[in-house]
Amino acid sequence: MTRSQCTSAAGFFNGLPAEVFHMILDQMSVVDISVFSMVSKELTSCIVNYISSQAWRNKTIIQSFHNPTLLEQRSTLEHYRHLGLLFKRCTLLLPTKDRLKFIFSKFSQIPCFTLEQCLAPDCTGFSRYGVFLQTLIAGWDELECHRVFGFLCEQTNLLLKTEALLTTKPGLKRYQELQLRLFCRKVLLDPCQNQPDGQFWLVQLLKPWPLVSQAHLLFILFGPLLHEGVLGWEDLVDRGLPHSALWDLAKCILMLSGTLQVKGWSTDSVLSILEELIVIPQPWYLENVARLLVLCGSSLCYTFLASKALNGRLDEISRIIIHIILVCEKDGYHMSWAVKLVQQICKVFSSAPERFTFIQHLENMFSEVTREFYESSVAGNNFEDRETFQTFCILLDSSARFHTKLLHMFLK
Repeated sequence: MTRSQCTSAAGFFNGLPAEVFHMILDQMSVVDISVFSMVSKELTSCIVNYISSQAWRNKTIIQSFHNPTLLEQRSTLEHYRHLGLLFKRCTLLLPTKDRLKFIFSKFSQIPCFTLEQCLAPDCTGFSRYGVFLQTLIAGWDELECHRVFGFLCEQTNLLLKTEALLTTKPGLKRYQELQLRLFCRKVLLDPCQNQPDGQFWLVQLLKPWPLVSQAHLLFILFGPLLHEGVLGWEDLVDRGLPHSALWDLAKCILMLSGTLQVKGWSTDSVLSILEELIVIPQPWYLENVARLLVLCGSSLCYTFLASKALNGRLDEISRIIIHIILVCEKDGYHMSWAVKLVQQICKVFSSAPERFTFIQHLENMFSEVTREFYESSVAGNNFEDRETFQTFCILLDSSARFHTKLLHMFLK
């Protein structure tokens, strides 16, 4: 090295032909290149030129995303995490807008990273893109993340594609619904390392739309996926689903209820979304409503039922509570939880006569629901009738267990 090379930020690399410098970089790992890019502005510029070449893009960015083995899945996830570090480090000195323009230009043409471009059912492209994006923006402030979301919407026509689904009857465009779900979940929501990050992206996705459309979008993103990856619109209306089918919806509602510090969100807005959700596409089978409320936990379940109690909707909450008791018996929850829930709701009423009226409605509804199940079970002999009879028996058991706990608490 000469003295002038020693004082130069790029050192002896300045004297190398670009082809030779690229040959050196070809021998380095993605992580090593990312670290190397932070040595100086000059080296950063050289590395940006290197990773902008079509040859490097073909070799490093485009991967096989179809039918991967478990080992290949782990390998490509780690590879895209390293790519996120590389692009994060080599664009550090650029303004956010230029930074995003450069980065997205390298990925926007890959079919497996684009909405409705890849038809392979087992494609893992979105999840790789999500790992890359979350690594890239880790530590960015909220304003920069808003710009990322805006840029992503512009690149993918995300808002237009979302609007097309929200203005269409649920279930009519199943492929597009599934694509929107996979893109939003795998790219924006699932890779988040903590709840505040997940809340931020969920709010960005919901904010542009009115209340009814927000509920519709939540179902597309988190509703139960049944046979062959199809959203279970009809199943929620026709029959009871296991708690595993509703768990994602419950988690997203709990995540929303944790965003009350966000301007424009309140407990009432979350309850309103929940009210809209349980009638999409038609009023749900009541056992599914009860199961979702149980999964949402004591606080949200109580708030939801108490708001109805204050509005005098006693028959409605009585029917829901009976199905909550049925769910507790079916799914193995402790019956004292349901008893305490009823006790809490009783405290909503200010006078003894009002509390008595509520309990009277609840007990009358027990008789009515029991009679409905019995009449339905004896109406025929097919499988559904046998299933209804089994539910009828479970309801009788749950009623006995509930009233035992209630009397025991009263006697104590």
